[in-house]
Amino acid sequence: MTKIRIMLVDDHQMVLDGFSARFHLEESIDVVAKANNGLDAYRIAAEKRPDVVLMDISMPALNGVEATAMLNRNYPDIRILMLSMHDNREYIKSAINAGASGYVLKEVPLDEMVEAIHSVHRGASYFCRTSSNTLFSNPNAFDFCEPKVEISQREKAVLALVAKGLSSKEMAKELQISARTIDAHRRNIKQKLQLKTTAEMITYALNNKIS
Repeated sequence: MTKIRIMLVDDHQMVLDGFSARFHLEESIDVVAKANNGLDAYRIAAEKRPDVVLMDISMPALNGVEATAMLNRNYPDIRILMLSMHDNREYIKSAINAGASGYVLKEVPLDEMVEAIHSVHRGASYFCRTSSNTLFSNPNAFDFCEPKVEISQREKAVLALVAKGLSSKEMAKELQISARTIDAHRRNIKQKLQLKTTAEMITYALNNKIS
């Protein structure tokens, strides 16, 4: 029997070790990698190419939703199952928008986690009962897709430079415009794309291959 190759991602080492020990007893599952933050998760997953990634949400460097979006964009064959302590509709919706195939709370029994892994591995989705009730209790819960927004070529150029880590002053020199104009473009980009932070701008640029 071919085992499902999984990767565990959580910023608490005790949690990683605990889940790793639990899955070690499962004949159908092989833990091939672990990571403590979203950035390492992306890098290691790109190298190891697991079948399924069990992804925590709240982590340093890059959170689980951002890491999921990047993996989904660049490695769509890797299935993502969110494994979280947060029973919150916004977290669940964000995970789905990012490309996660399911959402399971850490408190569920091992047999349900195994069932969830098998479900997403075969191309289905899986939500534990609690997260499913939270998600679908609101008739507007299916409004996941963000509206498509067009940004100008100049704004794309600015966004690409933001993703490269350039400051407004450096971007102004690169594009031969004033730093004040750069700041205006950054504000417009955030408003149009409903982004709040530079990290979100970088994630958006990477996810949409703006470079």
